[in-house]
Amino acid sequence: MPPTGTIYDYLVIGGGSGGLASARRAASYGAKVGLIEGSGRLGGTCVNVGCVPKKVMWNTASIAEAIHDAKEYGFPDVGPATFDWNTLKHKRDAYIKRLNGIYERNLEKDHVEYITGMASFISNNSVTLGNGEKIQAKKILIAVGGRPTIPKVPGAELGIDSDRFFDLEYQPKRVAVVGTGYIGVELAGIFHALGSKVTIFSRTKEILRSFDPIIKDTLRDEMTNIGIDIVPNSRVTSLAKADDKAITLSYTSNNNDATAEYDTVLWAIGREPLLEKLAIDNAGVTTNKEGYVVADDYQETVVPGVYALGDVCGIEQLTPVAIAAGRRLSDRLFGGEQFKNSKLDYRNVPSVIFSHPTAGAVGLTEEQAKKEYGAENLNVYVSKFSGMYNAMKTHKTPSAFKLICAGPEEKVVGIHIVGQGSDEMLQGFAVALKMGATKADFDSTVALHPTSAEELVTLTKANLKKD
Repeated sequence: MPPTGTIYDYLVIGGGSGGLASARRAASYGAKVGLIEGSGRLGGTCVNVGCVPKKVMWNTASIAEAIHDAKEYGFPDVGPATFDWNTLKHKRDAYIKRLNGIYERNLEKDHVEYITGMASFISNNSVTLGNGEKIQAKKILIAVGGRPTIPKVPGAELGIDSDRFFDLEYQPKRVAVVGTGYIGVELAGIFHALGSKVTIFSRTKEILRSFDPIIKDTLRDEMTNIGIDIVPNSRVTSLAKADDKAITLSYTSNNNDATAEYDTVLWAIGREPLLEKLAIDNAGVTTNKEGYVVADDYQETVVPGVYALGDVCGIEQLTPVAIAAGRRLSDRLFGGEQFKNSKLDYRNVPSVIFSHPTAGAVGLTEEQAKKEYGAENLNVYVSKFSGMYNAMKTHKTPSAFKLICAGPEEKVVGIHIVGQGSDEMLQGFAVALKMGATKADFDSTVALHPTSAEELVTLTKANLKKD
């Protein structure tokens, strides 16, 4: 707890990725910084119930797939292997707990005062922790993040959300995933690869609605091919207990009513800002119609001295985005004249999907590029192939790459890739796009062979997409 009468130069509310990054950067400039976190676990969604434990589970699923493939690569005695979900769960939890401790030690090392408690605004420059303790600051950052949305349907509480996925002690045999954003697709893939029977319910006939068709269509077809059921144009109407273990899920699909039984139902229908206890009205901070905090390009809210970033703003809800925005904000506020215009450029942010196979995108989708540049000013190159990992396999996991180029100089404005290794290879290509690379720049780069990545630097007129 801070000493009575403490007034911070900078008070960060929220100990997730963005808040931690901003607090530490501010303290590096000599600012007196306090950070409030109410959950008792530093690292936010990403470290505790998001990117990090999810990647552990994705790695586990990938090992299960490799064991399955081993026989076709000449290892007759490998598999079928048994998998102990409970053992992995507790080992994973211990790993996350170690990370929580590392984050706390980093705050101490960087002279950021860590305050535990649930903050509520009293005014634009003061908050309370609910016990009468008042904390004042010259500048305050709202970085409280978000949480999964639960639908308002009867029995919704019988399902779990993506946070509670990490509480599962044992692997369910039958799983329904409601929602087809990247979280739903990723968790469905993990369940399936580890042996669960998975059904996905989609509001439309698509999955991954905001991604380019080459990603969402390729992944949808592959998921169907490997045995994941996708129920299109569906709406879940209720959940009810079937018995001590099973859940009856009622739904409509293409105007037909139906029911099915599952051991676990996972809601993955979106996220919402975590604001209800923060009392932002007391500070004069405003939200948009979706309930997200309104902040400008410099992370400033409508209230001078109060800032917001990360998932609570609802823009590019990705961990590296929050980290980058937090550091740039502190550079501008405390780093001196050289950083007076420091802000995050939210254009061309790369993103990956830890699906099976992985996928990634940076820049404009084809539809977005048509709207911005006109279809007549685009050249779209597409390559669909089977990566060499499949050489010995009966089932050939697909790869599909798309390069969207605009104008006579063929500036690369969109890269969309799906296939094994897409998550790792996209980072370097994102740098090229961010720097304004053209198709000629890609063409002049010598390919690495044999790799899947070489497809992006060997595309020719034969790969031009015909509408």
